[in-house]
Amino acid sequence: MTASVHSEPGPPQPRTGAVMEPALILGIGNVLLTDEGVGVHVIRQLTHRYATRPHVECMDGGTISFMLSSAIVSTNHLIIVDTAALDAAPGTVRTFEGNDMDEFIAHGGKTSVHEVSIADLLTMAVLEGRLPRQRALVGIQPETLDWGDYPSPAVAASIPVACEAVDNILQRWQS
Repeated sequence: MTASVHSEPGPPQPRTGAVMEPALILGIGNVLLTDEGVGVHVIRQLTHRYATRPHVECMDGGTISFMLSSAIVSTNHLIIVDTAALDAAPGTVRTFEGNDMDEFIAHGGKTSVHEVSIADLLTMAVLEGRLPRQRALVGIQPETLDWGDYPSPAVAASIPVACEAVDNILQRWQS
């Protein structure tokens, strides 16, 4: 049996002796609506990438429900991956952190087709006094939201870019 060589970059490694606080990476989307499911497709890749990192939890948030509230208020480090109206070319990936994320979700291009929005969940965390200290949104511009079980070619090509964006955020937060 031969071992396969993986050329894909791995997740950021913690500094020697660094104390790692748990981080939650939450992929949002409906995998039955082409590009709308991209957050879940990203999480599926990241789940394999971070499988040996107990301080990083990758969660498929699906189409969002109030059940995600407990996971969000239980972490100080939250990264959400989802489609976003970026007024850009399909597949464009942009990152919003901290207050920029809050502003974008509340007033920007992140509209929700889900029963509960990300804004609703973050508002619940604020009301509980437990908003994650560090938070980021990795937004991906969709091309289409038609029926289909895989993203359009432009959005599918952005999945590794979104994974790298998550890696970069975690690396900065852990240094």
